[in-house]
Amino acid sequence: MTGADIICRVLEAEGVTHLFGYPGGAIMPFYHALPDHPALRHILVRHEQAAAHAADGWGRATGRPGVCVATSGPGATNLVTGLACAMMDGSPLVAITGQVPRALLGKDAFQETDIVGIALPITKHAVLVEDIGELADRLHEAFRIAVDGRPGPVLVDIPKDVQQQRAAYVPPAARVAPAAPVTTGLPTDEQWRAITAMLDMAERPLILAGRGVLQAGAEAELARLAERTQIPVVCTLLGLTALPEGHPQLLGMPGMHGEVHVNRAIQHADVILGVGLRFDDRVTGATAHFAKHARIIHVDVDRSEIGKNVPVALGIACDAKRFLGALLQRQMPRSCDHWRAQVEAWRRTKQEEFRGGLAPERILQAIHAQSGGRANVVADVGQHQMWVAKHYPWAQPNSHFSSGGLGAMGFAVPAAMGVALARPGEPVWAISGDGGFQMNMQEMATLVQERIPVKLAVFNNGYLGMVRQWQQAFHGGRYSSTPIWSPDYAKLAEAYGIRGVRVEHADDLDAVLAESHATDGPCLVEFMIEEEANVLPMIPPGGSLSDALEEVPARPAPAPARKAAPRRTVAAA
Repeated sequence: MTGADIICRVLEAEGVTHLFGYPGGAIMPFYHALPDHPALRHILVRHEQAAAHAADGWGRATGRPGVCVATSGPGATNLVTGLACAMMDGSPLVAITGQVPRALLGKDAFQETDIVGIALPITKHAVLVEDIGELADRLHEAFRIAVDGRPGPVLVDIPKDVQQQRAAYVPPAARVAPAAPVTTGLPTDEQWRAITAMLDMAERPLILAGRGVLQAGAEAELARLAERTQIPVVCTLLGLTALPEGHPQLLGMPGMHGEVHVNRAIQHADVILGVGLRFDDRVTGATAHFAKHARIIHVDVDRSEIGKNVPVALGIACDAKRFLGALLQRQMPRSCDHWRAQVEAWRRTKQEEFRGGLAPERILQAIHAQSGGRANVVADVGQHQMWVAKHYPWAQPNSHFSSGGLGAMGFAVPAAMGVALARPGEPVWAISGDGGFQMNMQEMATLVQERIPVKLAVFNNGYLGMVRQWQQAFHGGRYSSTPIWSPDYAKLAEAYGIRGVRVEHADDLDAVLAESHATDGPCLVEFMIEEEANVLPMIPPGGSLSDALEEVPARPAPAPARKAAPRRTVAAA
């Protein structure tokens, strides 16, 4: 069979049901073969970046590699942001790109780009397949690498003439289950004695849970450990939902926009058990001042992450579920009542964050209520991302999706497509700001053509809100290039064939969301929120977790830069 058919056969053998892509010259043989493989449903995106984000969303929702496809040159380079996003957040993904024929490699042929060279720093593995005899093996290998250890993206670049060549397809001797990561060993007996002794003797212990807990399916083990030991648990942005909202041991989210009592607990802890997280800078603040009183036990499936950002007393390269399950067999019950009382005393009194009646907190609670608490929520990047993380009542494990490490604006809508297709029948909301939504709003056409029932929420404040907040707090209130004009999103949605509605008053919120939830198919709701609301608390640049700002200085008046343009009127802008 042709190389293009071999690609399809490998995808079928790996259990792929959906792939996201955009055709072009160098990948055309694959698209010619694709209709002969009806088990593979191709989703035609409107931009290749969306294909990568959608495959990322699929991977996060299933634990199996999402698949995206692009042609050479600009098609391949448009995948780069999505590949980097998947790499930073540990999301399994396989990208297949077409390449110019082998005879033209290195000759600056039309739409030739060395995508393997570009992708090497932002993927787990990238390979150019120049021998059709190796094609099937390299593709099967890509699926294995994508899930081995810490998941991530893999790119396979295939010249057009290799897709057109003919060879026999030889199935792999034994199919590797995509969701079974390769793990290193459990701690030694000596290490176990050290771990249990540190946790038993600690007066102020904490557990920091990252996305690795969710990827390993270790939510139950984490909950049992927290309940047995009464050790408070802190969940990172990507670790949210590892414990459900309201769990008595859950403190909240740490870091730049974490609550004051959470960050103070970290700074006063004497032992920290970090499981499945990278200790990135948005969690730690200035690392020189991070948890200076704590001995850190760092458990992560990726050995290279251990000790990379913060010094650790003990590092264990192991899958989170395997580690926590084994720890439960060794860890005796204990009490942390005094420590918990101290942390609770630091909890700040609930402050009014929003002056307007249509507060993001109220919107998020209403979305949760209308979905019966079953919604999968995909957040874009910006202020609304933090509001979603802090104010949505997380109850379902692995129901929160966001671009954490890369912080890629435009992530929400395409990633939500992948989540919705991976979890048919479950409600999916893509929540964006007016800036991020405009980066990939063309994917409304994909939602319509492919009948993907994603609900779209646009938080419109007329600004690039997070940048504006920093300008207010640290740049003297000079709002340079952050006021952003928007189209009428309700009318735009209707132009795409999607029901669109604008909400300006809190009194209309419940009725509109009830109607949106009942809508068969995608719909868009635009929320006209307060223009200059801020996400608080926040850690200033270069600050430690002890330096949280609980208010932002008022903007000087008169302002040296123009005020935000009216959200609709071009002339006024």
